[in-house]
Amino acid sequence: VTVAPDVYACLQPEGGLGASNSGFIDRAGGLVVDSFWDLPRTRALIRHYSTVNPTPPRRLVNTHHNGDHCWGNQLFAEAGTEIIGHRRCAEYFGRESPQLLQSLRDSDTLAPSFEAFAQALRRFDFRGIELTPPTKLIDDDTLVELGDTAVQLLSVGPAHTAGDVAVFLPDEGVLFTGDILFNKCTPIGWEGTFANWIAALERLAALEPAVVIPGHGPVGNTDDLLALHDYLIYVYDEAESHFDAGHSILEAAKAIDIGPWLAWEEPERLAFQIHRAYREFSGAAWDEPVDIAAVLNDLDELRRHFGNVA
Repeated sequence: VTVAPDVYACLQPEGGLGASNSGFIDRAGGLVVDSFWDLPRTRALIRHYSTVNPTPPRRLVNTHHNGDHCWGNQLFAEAGTEIIGHRRCAEYFGRESPQLLQSLRDSDTLAPSFEAFAQALRRFDFRGIELTPPTKLIDDDTLVELGDTAVQLLSVGPAHTAGDVAVFLPDEGVLFTGDILFNKCTPIGWEGTFANWIAALERLAALEPAVVIPGHGPVGNTDDLLALHDYLIYVYDEAESHFDAGHSILEAAKAIDIGPWLAWEEPERLAFQIHRAYREFSGAAWDEPVDIAAVLNDLDELRRHFGNVA
């Protein structure tokens, strides 16, 4: 998708887990925003961008460390591309394992909650991945100049993850958000806090971008940033009332009326947000590891619940 002169977005239209987006700025050697989750899809991404410019891009920016945005990095590095990311993106890079995900997708002896997760993974092939973190590290907002084109790397984490970076072209009004924005699909949060994520969305909305390319979902605009902002505030406030009342995470998730957000893809991911909120209310650190087994169990229950009420 062409979003401005020489600026492109590559979207994975099937949605769901791991179907992330990427971007390409074809100026002064080129800059790519994010690779994909596996090598076959990243090879297809590189072929796609080569139809615009056959020369390997000079730079790749990782918006954060989750594998669906960076496990294809090695293919760019092999072509001599410089990889840029937040320092915490590089520090947290090894927290996810391609070998573990490959073993999950290949297993036929999983619990039902893990089986649903594994089924989603089977669209991908995690073989051959060598984790290749950014080597040019930033700590704060950083300006990259592509000839006459200003590219602002905005440090907005820890929000969705520890080292979130958004990529903004002020002259073109184009914003690549990484997973600060899930557009029309229910978000997942890992490290960070509700307050930081909400503040990041407010900061990005204040830029008044003309075009917003989310980490997941269709191309959007400022209204979509504000829609996720409102969702997070609502979920946090509702979760707090249930926490104070002594309700379990699953009880809270089933009781919360998500109204118009029920139409978002995978509404059962609300479980991730309630788990995050309860960790915060319990005083956990912003990078407290997620109990993924507990989340997947609640996700499975909530999927059935929303299927019954939809």
